[in-house]
Amino acid sequence: MSSKAVEIAQALIRCPSVTPLEAGALDYLQSVLDGLGFTCQRLPFTQEGTDPVDNLYARYGTSGKNLCFAGHTDVVPVGQVDRWKFDPFGAVIEDGVLYGRGVSDMKGGIACWVAALVDLFESGWRPSGSLSLLITGDEEGPSINGTVKMLSHLSDKGETWDACITGEPTCDQTIGDVIKIGRRGCLDGHIVAYGKQGHTGYPHMADNAAHRLLAMLQGLVAWQIDAGTDYFDPSNLAVSTMDIGNPAVNIIPGQAKASFNLRYTNLHTGESLEKNIREVLTKGAGGADHYTLEIHNQGNAFLTEPGTLTRVVAKACEEVCALTPKFSTSGGTSDSRFISNYCQVVDFGLRNHTIHQVNESAPVADINRLTQVYKRIIETYFAG
Repeated sequence: MSSKAVEIAQALIRCPSVTPLEAGALDYLQSVLDGLGFTCQRLPFTQEGTDPVDNLYARYGTSGKNLCFAGHTDVVPVGQVDRWKFDPFGAVIEDGVLYGRGVSDMKGGIACWVAALVDLFESGWRPSGSLSLLITGDEEGPSINGTVKMLSHLSDKGETWDACITGEPTCDQTIGDVIKIGRRGCLDGHIVAYGKQGHTGYPHMADNAAHRLLAMLQGLVAWQIDAGTDYFDPSNLAVSTMDIGNPAVNIIPGQAKASFNLRYTNLHTGESLEKNIREVLTKGAGGADHYTLEIHNQGNAFLTEPGTLTRVVAKACEEVCALTPKFSTSGGTSDSRFISNYCQVVDFGLRNHTIHQVNESAPVADINRLTQVYKRIIETYFAG
């Protein structure tokens, strides 16, 4: 069974918008929203050393509380094309399942929200306030020329938001079973340990950078960062790469490198963690002059405490799906980490069981069900 949401999802999937390409996805969305009476702005941004990115902001209404929907039309690469059952950008439906890159992450979620708006507007309903959509083309990429710059630019122009739903895929077994009310922070670290190169037969004449690095990493791995909170699992650090690049087994290396990724709770900030990390590494290295460290904090953790927004979304799930959703902060990160600086935000969308995989797909029934939940969220929010 097809539907407006499925038709919109298919149209979006057929735009091969691998980051940072727009590929017609925003053009298509704008045409649909223009038809509903939204005022649309294209917001392209660029920065030296990065690819230019096109973005779309659309708003209906000029006053009252502003309910925003955030999403991204960019998708990850398809990977091995010959392993796909169908053309990754063909948007084929077979046995009630829609296949295509980005259908779950997250063109399907965008399609459901827009289809919910179409259904409401065609019925004569109008919001007692404002509706907006914040759509970027840079979520799967470096996240530099997308949501961050859109929010800053729009805020400088006087735009405000009261609540936001980010349509990331959050559900587990069925639509409506999980709402992400926060996300862990994400921090990357890159270490270079220094020593003195030499012959393995004369260790007293050298200083082994690999041994120094191992001691530093042992300190990081043994570090008990926290025990978690009511809504967050304990912070965790994982060493992800080690590289010495030694051309021979009888050379003591004078330099050794490693990288790590840290996912952390809202008990910390990137700044506070960097201080702790440097203390651990300096102790393991035997001094701060024996290594260098580069830190990239991708975004602090955030938590939307249960309240009005979470109740509205949960109530819609209960009414449409006949279940009580779980509040969660698990998984990766999303652009909600930036939106949380401006208003309350939760992530809620399709199931995440095939995202970024070969043969990414979503059942048509799930798409139709999510559209109904979104429709109920919008109605309930403006009904007070």
